[in-house]
Amino acid sequence: MRLDRFLSEAGLGSRSQVKKILKDNKVRVNGSFVQDGKFQVNPESDEVFVGNDRILYQQYEYYLLNKPKGCVCANSDGKYPTVFDYVPMNAKKDLFTVGRLDLDTEGLLIITNDGAFSHSIMSPKKHVDKTYLALWDKEATADDVESFQLGMDIGDEKTTKPAKLSCDEKSPRDVYITISEGRYHQVKRMSAKVGKEVLELKRLQVGKFVLDGNLKPGEYRKFTKEELGYVEQYKGGSV
Repeated sequence: MRLDRFLSEAGLGSRSQVKKILKDNKVRVNGSFVQDGKFQVNPESDEVFVGNDRILYQQYEYYLLNKPKGCVCANSDGKYPTVFDYVPMNAKKDLFTVGRLDLDTEGLLIITNDGAFSHSIMSPKKHVDKTYLALWDKEATADDVESFQLGMDIGDEKTTKPAKLSCDEKSPRDVYITISEGRYHQVKRMSAKVGKEVLELKRLQVGKFVLDGNLKPGEYRKFTKEELGYVEQYKGGSV
């Protein structure tokens, strides 16, 4: 990889900004100063320093955001703030959300630049479970549980796959819904089919990835070592 590309993609700035850093003779590769942006480096084995700081190249980035209400899953929007007002866009400008959550939905949202991982999680053929906590306008019933288990016609070409519905006996309007598809407004449409309106909606889990209880709405963090292991499992098809 060219040294200027390595530095730019590692977050040191645009190509022109990196060119100035190189010109100022601040970059060392394996102990030797290098000013030529075309110089070839191996991101896996070469040691690159800018000043006293070692620069580590990361091809893929993974973040877990507790998405707040009132922002959209887009790079830009003329009306609402976006998730990238909370998770800063990287230097390569290639981050995207793994799936989407509605404007009024909060909770777990994965942000990455790894397309293969995103596909392994969101492809309809993968049937990865997604769990939501919904506040209904009415209490859940045993009939509702059965309707979700059987699947239902919500106006699409096919009925939904079986879904799991449960609730806290002390709070029967708070329901936990687990689906293995990602149809448009699926949780809200399935709820409406059994005569319930979703007043609030929060995503708690996608596959093995669980909303971090330490993250307040709008806060994010990088994946843990354990979560990075899940990434490889999903990409390898072992989940």
